[in-house]
Formats: sequence, C-alpha cells, structure tokens
Amino acid sequence: MTDFGRHILILVPHPDDEVVACAATIGRAQAEGAKIYTLYLTHGCIAQSVMWPWKRGHYRSSIARRHKEAEMVAKRLKIKPLAFADRPARQIALTLPRVLEEIRYALASHDIDQLWIPAYEGGHADHDAINGACSLLKQEISILEFSEYNAAQGKTHSNHFPSANGSEVLVRLTDEEKGNKQTLLNLYASERSNLGYVKTDHEVFRPLSTYDYAKPPHEGTLWYARFQWVPFRHPRIDFTNPAQVSEAITALKQSP
Repeated sequence: MTDFGRHILILVPHPDDEVVACAATIGRAQAEGAKIYTLYLTHGCIAQSVMWPWKRGHYRSSIARRHKEAEMVAKRLKIKPLAFADRPARQIALTLPRVLEEIRYALASHDIDQLWIPAYEGGHADHDAINGACSLLKQEISILEFSEYNAAQGKTHSNHFPSANGSEVLVRLTDEEKGNKQTLLNLYASERSNLGYVKTDHEVFRPLSTYDYAKPPHEGTLWYARFQWVPFRHPRIDFTNPAQVSEAITALKQSP
C-alpha cells in the first residue's frame, strides 16, 4: 500500500496530462479513500498569435472544446476540477510566480495534504517549470511526481523516469485499467494526433526528487526541443529554450 494523501491535488499543465500521468493511480488512491482535485494551469491550446493565421478565428472554440473534454474526463474519473486557468500552453515559465500563487491558493483553500505533479524530465517546458516551482513546497507538503514522457538517451520513453533514485513506485495496470485509460485518452479527441506515444501498461511515480534546476533534466535533446531545428516557427513545435526554463525556476527560487 502506498501512502496516498486523503485530499490530493493534481496539477494538470494541460488537459490530458492527468490521464497520461496517473489515470490508474487515481483509481487506486480513491480505493484507499482519497478525495482528488485537479487544477488546470493552462487551457491546453497554444497562444492565438502562434497559431496558423487561418485558424485564429476559431481560437475560443478550440479552448472550449478542450475544456469540455477535460470535464468529461473528470466526471469519468470522479475527480473535482478546482479551476481552469485561461493561460496558453508553453507559457508557464513566463508566469511562474503567478502560477505558484495559484497553487498555494488551491492548497490552502481545500485542505490539501498531498500534491501530484509532473516530473522534471524534459517532456514539456510547462511540466518542468511546474516541477521546479513545487520544489519550493517540498518542506510543506507531501509531493509525488509522475513521469509522462521524455527522450532520454535519444529514445522515446512513456512513463519512465530518465534516471532512477530507488524510490520509484511502478503501477502495473490491470486489463480493466488499461481499457479505462485508453477510453479516457480517446475522450481527448482534439489531442489524438499528439497522444500516440502514450502506453497503457504502467504508470510510475516517486516522492519529488532533488534536482539541479540550473541544468536540463538530462543530457542530449529534450523531448520538446527535438524539432527545434525546423527553420521557421511551426505552430506545433515548442521553441522554448531549455535554458529559459532553468532561468525562470532559478529566479523564482532566489526571489524573497
């Protein structure tokens, strides 16, 4: 049995991360009596100015669709959404002090005793920035981090930390859990083309590890930077410089 909290808050960088990271683990924690909340820290869509010009007119409808999908998933998972931030994806590092304020407010407002967050693994700049911000809460609350995906050693990894420290808990999904997780992934129809890497055989988490946030999560090219060689600003490519994420986390940790 894992020491799950009684009131758990899952930080969701983008609607669908709660499924990719921990859909089956949510059910297991609930079976032990946990009540689970979610805080969506972006609406999941890129900034309107980054979209192809001919798609910008549908921006609000794209956000509404993602929001509706998240609500359907939350209902099926029996989790309670606390708030949906009206913040574009890829902008967590740019607004990190405000993001930390939102997290602290949610913790205080709902008697949260455990936080579930994405790992610092280079999968997405938003994930890494959230992990770095939550390191400031490590002495205040129990924090579990979940691996989603990364490109350590130049390979695609699904739910596998780039480096182990011995505290990992591997959750092997039953056939029923696999089917449920795939159903939940399918509910995020707007993201179908981005979820092909997701496996449904296991999930993995551990207590928040100690990282050197001044450095990238691992050597080599990070997952979100793997197509940054493209010579023009393609909307589907995140051109965030990993150094910018490290600088944002370092600045937050050094602030009064």
